[in-house]
Amino acid sequence: MANADSADVESGEYSVNDVTVTEPGVIRRAVGAAAIGNVTEWFDFGVYSYLAVKIESVFFAGLSPTMSTIATLGTFAAAFLVRPFGGLFFGPLGDRIGRQKVLSLTVIMMAISTFIIGILPDYSTIGVAAPMLLLLARLLQGFSTGGEYGGAMAFIAEYAPDKRRGFLCSFLEFGTLTGYAMGATFATLLEVLLSEDALLSWGWRIPFLIAGPIGAIGLYLRMKLEETPAFAKIAAESESREGNQTLAEFRKIFVNHWPAMLVCGGIVLVFNVTNYVLTSYMPTYLTQTLPEHGHAGTDSTVSQVLQIIVLVLSMVLITFVGKLSDRIGRKPVMYTGCVLLVVLSIPAVMLLKTGGTVATFCGLALMGLMLLCFNSTSPSTLPALFPTDIRYGGLSIAFNISVSLFGGTSATVIASLIAVTGDLNTPAYYLMGAGVIGAVAVYFAKESAGKRLPGSPPAAVDHAEAQQLATKAG
Repeated sequence: MANADSADVESGEYSVNDVTVTEPGVIRRAVGAAAIGNVTEWFDFGVYSYLAVKIESVFFAGLSPTMSTIATLGTFAAAFLVRPFGGLFFGPLGDRIGRQKVLSLTVIMMAISTFIIGILPDYSTIGVAAPMLLLLARLLQGFSTGGEYGGAMAFIAEYAPDKRRGFLCSFLEFGTLTGYAMGATFATLLEVLLSEDALLSWGWRIPFLIAGPIGAIGLYLRMKLEETPAFAKIAAESESREGNQTLAEFRKIFVNHWPAMLVCGGIVLVFNVTNYVLTSYMPTYLTQTLPEHGHAGTDSTVSQVLQIIVLVLSMVLITFVGKLSDRIGRKPVMYTGCVLLVVLSIPAVMLLKTGGTVATFCGLALMGLMLLCFNSTSPSTLPALFPTDIRYGGLSIAFNISVSLFGGTSATVIASLIAVTGDLNTPAYYLMGAGVIGAVAVYFAKESAGKRLPGSPPAAVDHAEAQQLATKAG
């Protein structure tokens, strides 16, 4: 366990002037600017997940119900196939020119690609070109997102004081939950207020068009911020950050830091498999998959409302769990999540199969509890795996490779396995496997609570704490 006094300060290495102290107002703006990108990204994902059935009708007319579901989820998953390329491009770029510049670029790219989906012609207008254009827009989203999350994690982590990093970084996933809840709520309201014909003809476009203004707000917030203190320090110490720096960074990441890459990939796997099973696949599982296999299933509107309630409850709790990780450590919280995945995944799925409002809510709530153990701690755990000079690149590459292979494809893989085997417990087996892999990754991760980031000086809450840290170092 880590406590508040466990700052990792080597004897004699830092003076009081070396300790980073950032004004609380600046930290709040940094957290908000980083989180807004997640709001934009997950607003789109929430809308896409909740309107998946409508998107099938608009872009995949003519396919059988099972194939159209797989095609829709496959288009969703396609964005994740290009995320590693976005990470490979934007990550080293963020280590070279700065986090703030690259994050300003990625947020506006995400907003534009989402807006494009809202103006695409449907299948009845341009035929097969419609799903092809949808796929291209999703690929652009995936490429920009590949540089978004890793940079946002680094951005908040490098601004946060060492003793409050868990609490402050948890706001990144608070942004995720906010965006998804907004998207889900908007989609639910559209289904309640509009007729089926109106929803299919123009109503489904509205939430995608809203992404444009959200992205503009995110760009404004990010352009108003200065570079993180940690990056500004190493940039000032280097007269030239050009030449073959990108190739050198690739070599350093994959040769010198491959153990950290593996640990990062394992934690990202368990975090994102849990995330995407709950947020991306459960709406389809409850409203389509269960009825197709003889179960009562759940009404679409009821399912959406229950999931929104779970998301809101998670929003209420996430920063408290993040703060708890500052006190007891990140690893105990994540170990708890891994145990819950192994022990409670089958009971959660059995509750969903039972049907009914209470049982369905309880099943979703169990999955939400599992996810809370990871989304509250991962944003503060993962940046501490890499030193400052390669943090953006290492995070973006490892995170997006793992998400591409295991996270974003979860819905498509599970739907395909159920179609082949008919086993409705497949989501539980998938979650249990992720829990085992996650526990191994957490075991090899170093506890980072209360400690400075590698390659950076200590970061204090105020000048009094900075003096204490310098006194210890002396």
